[in-house]
This record gives sequence, C-alpha cells and structure tokens, in this order.
Amino acid sequence: MPMWPESVCSRINCRNDRNFVSDRCWASCPVVDWQRSRGHHVRIGSVASAFCSLLLMSLVAGCATVHGEKYTYQNLPKDLVAVVRENPQTVDLTRLASATANSDVLDRGDVVEITIAAGLSEKDTVKMPIRIMDDGFGDLPDIGRVRLAGLKITAAEAEIVHQCVAQGLFRSPKVTLIMKEQRMNRIMVAGAVKKPSIYELPRGQCDLLAALSKAEGLDPSAGTQVIIRNLGGRSISRPDSIAGNLQDGIDPVGHENELDSAGHSVELTGGISDTIKVDLVSATKNGTGGYQLDDGAMVYVEKRDPEPLHVLGLVTKPGRFEFPIAEELRVTDAVALAGGITSVAADKIYVIRRKPVDPSAKEIDANNPDKVETFIIQVSLANAKQKASSNIRLAPGDVVSVEQTPLTFFVDRFTKMGFNIAGSIPLLTL
Repeated sequence: MPMWPESVCSRINCRNDRNFVSDRCWASCPVVDWQRSRGHHVRIGSVASAFCSLLLMSLVAGCATVHGEKYTYQNLPKDLVAVVRENPQTVDLTRLASATANSDVLDRGDVVEITIAAGLSEKDTVKMPIRIMDDGFGDLPDIGRVRLAGLKITAAEAEIVHQCVAQGLFRSPKVTLIMKEQRMNRIMVAGAVKKPSIYELPRGQCDLLAALSKAEGLDPSAGTQVIIRNLGGRSISRPDSIAGNLQDGIDPVGHENELDSAGHSVELTGGISDTIKVDLVSATKNGTGGYQLDDGAMVYVEKRDPEPLHVLGLVTKPGRFEFPIAEELRVTDAVALAGGITSVAADKIYVIRRKPVDPSAKEIDANNPDKVETFIIQVSLANAKQKASSNIRLAPGDVVSVEQTPLTFFVDRFTKMGFNIAGSIPLLTL
C-alpha cells in the first residue's frame, strides 16, 4: 500500500489516514501538482491496484499466439505473394479478330449455283443449284459426282469443264460457279457469357470473336481463360505458336494444349491439338487472333467464383465479405469493408493465407486428409496507410485479423472505466 513520507504528512496532519489524501494534501505534496478545484478524495491504493490489474490483464491479452510460419511484406517469398488478378472486362477482344476465311474455297455444306453454257442461246444454257455433300462431292445432273470441297471457285469450274468434255456432253462449255450460301457451323458457347447457347455462324466468319459476340460478350463473372474444344474430332485452326518446347502445355502466346498422362501434347492428324486453352489477356496483348471454329465446336469461358474474405478482430463489423472478381483488394480495403477499427491503438494485423497446393505432392495425411497448411503475414496498419509495398495484395480465402495487443487492451479498458488521464487521475511529475 503506497504511503506518503511521514515528513510530508506531518505538515498537514494526515498521519491517521495516509491512504486517503485530500486536496490540501495533494496541494502540499512537493512532487504532485494537483488541481485545486477538485473536491473529491482519491484512494491512492485503489488507483494503483486498478492500474496494476489493467497492466497485468493487457500483458496477458497480448500473449495470445497464432501458429504457423510468419512473414512480413519484406521477406515474403515470391511464391506466396497473391497473384495479380487480370480484369477480362478491360480486354480488347477486337484484337482476337481474324481475317475472314477464304470464301473463294468451297467446303462441305456450301450451296453453289453452276451455270453451263454450251451455245449462244438461252436454250443452250443450264443452271443448277448444288449443295456440296459431306463427302466433299457435288452431284450434278447428267454429269455425275464431282469433287468440289477444298477447291477454289476457278479450280472447281475447270473440273466441271473437264468432266463435261470427258463424258462427251459438251465440246467447249463455259462454266460459271457462284457461291450462294456458305455452310452454317453450329457452335456451342457456354460458361461466363451473357447469353450461353448454341449459335449458327457462317463457316467463313466462324472464329472465337464471332462466337463471343453472338453470346453478347463476357459476363461480369468471366475469367481470362477460354477453352475451345472440337467435339467432332477435327482440328481447330489457330495461329502458329512461337517455336519452342511447350511447358505445362502452354506455349509462349497464351495457348494451352491438352496433355496426355505422360505430359505430351495430344495431337490429331493435322498436327493441331483437339482442345486448346486460350488466355484472353496474353492473346489480346500479342494480337494472336485467328481461332477459326469448325462445325460442332464448343467454346467455354471460365467462370470465376472466388472464395470470400474474412475480417476479424478489432473492427466494427467483423464477418465474411464477397471477394471482388475484377478488382484488386488490399489490407486497408479489407479494414474499410469491415467498417474500420474499433481501437485507436490498433496497428498489428495478421493476414492468414493458405499455402498453394503442390500438384506434384502425392502424400496425404491419413489421420487428417482435410488439413490445410497456412502461413501468416504480419502487417502494420500505420505502415500500410503510408507505404504501398506494406499494403499487401490480398488473395481469395484470406483471413484478415486486426490483433489485440497490450496497448489496445490497456487503452480500451481505460476508456471503458471512464478514466480521464488528463483530469481524473493525478499525474505525478517527477
């Protein structure tokens, strides 16, 4: 129990009750400058006891530990840094545009009009509409089957003249071939587009950009990856990739080939993978358009569904928050989402993040198969407000915890007890 020195108390006759000190005693004390206007008594022992209790409790409150590897923004390994999330809504899809497929080349399903003139009068002229069959042949009356698919219009005209002369039908016929209607390709567009459906596109204008345009563009939930798959088993026309070995199925211009179990690219007769993955950001930056789609192809746009963000601790509205799909989120943004901090002394923040899953790891803990390894990044809120490097980027699924510390505990308890440091408690000035 603290007591005044007897020499001091004797001057004001307070020997009988040294635990209570009046205004007169405070005014007479040579080490205390107390406000004379105060009319109440303060029990020095009680104040000291309360102060010690608060100090002890604050120390205990600050002793809570969070297990796991700890880093700061300065020593955080690169493989644990949250990746930059590209915004597909800002991608210039027009850079995917390709030159219209050569409409001068005939193909299966095309409808052409063939005119054969054997003389000068109209009676000597024959017109016939012909649809090129799936085997690539056209069935011409009186002439028979003629292969037309894959030929340019001029070459197809010459082939028909040759057949007419070879069969003795005409001596020197003049043949004219006009493209009336190109085959319509049926393309399925699915995933994160505004109107997923099956669309018909003219084969000469059937590329990735046309398919996305038919579906009215990307949905706000769209990611940057697009999968193109030819269900008919025929190759997909795409730009030539940069020479070099493929790594992880991705070539230098943003394409990803389907790999077999041995890690080799799965190729068809034409030497092109039946399924490719296109990164819209890389493809548009490099201007690598030319993804011509065949009849029966499927286009699937990746849909992002990021895990929510959790904000805990000394914040106004702790809870779970939706992670933005197309925007970057940092530590100060998370605190703002939770309504700000509840303690003026709050500064220590833990960002708890799951470690990336190693796809090559085959060992699973039999006792705890659902175990997820996490690590901790310690951030100073004051530094995050001043330094962009300290205000680290967050990843989906992160937990942001504004931590209780001895200082925050002490300040909060002092505030709740109604103490006014400037007036209610005498400050000793030594």
